[in-house]
Amino acid sequence: MLEISDIEVRYGQALAVAGVSLKATPGAWIALIGANGAGKTSLLRAIVGLVRHRGRLSLGGEDISALPAWERQRRGFGYVPEGRQVFAQMTVEENLRVGGFIKPDAEVRRGLEMAYALFPRLAERRRQLAATLSGGEQQMLALARALMIRPRLLLVDEISSGLMPILVGQVFARLVELHRDGLTILQVEQNAREVLRHAQYAYVMAAGQIVLEGPAAAIARDARVRESYVG
Repeated sequence: MLEISDIEVRYGQALAVAGVSLKATPGAWIALIGANGAGKTSLLRAIVGLVRHRGRLSLGGEDISALPAWERQRRGFGYVPEGRQVFAQMTVEENLRVGGFIKPDAEVRRGLEMAYALFPRLAERRRQLAATLSGGEQQMLALARALMIRPRLLLVDEISSGLMPILVGQVFARLVELHRDGLTILQVEQNAREVLRHAQYAYVMAAGQIVLEGPAAAIARDARVRESYVG
């Protein structure tokens, strides 16, 4: 589904991602964990096309390294950014329609039906401004918006950040449903304990590099990971 090779991201002279390679097979749930500042978000933004990068990315065997972000989305990337980043002065439904802007009207309507079925609370608040939603509702909206294009690959950045534990459980339950339906997921997550419960494979980043990888269950048992990220 996704293969990246020797990805490098710089902000001026600062090296944020230093030659990272990873892959996600179709239908897999891949976790990417590490401390703040490890380069996880920069790597995800490079994959999506929101920051300039060196190295090669391929999606489904197609080299997309030179494509801009909107063309990568057309190839099937759904992106849930860190910090939700919903359009505060637009309604819930307007936010969702923006998420499906590359699709024909009939597919947008089907996308709305799917979003409201997956998140009934959004259906109840479809006419409300996004700014009036709770943090958990905004996170649901950000996820639903990413799903409007029926992505082949969902990239999720810190979806549990700032949420109460009960809401974390609800959001992960939705991800479990999506994965069960065959969606490929690449998830950056500070809540290592929770994401490693669900993912099949995991990568650990430090100082812009992959320092450990393997089946998620094995990573969760690793003494270094338990000490630093799981507890």
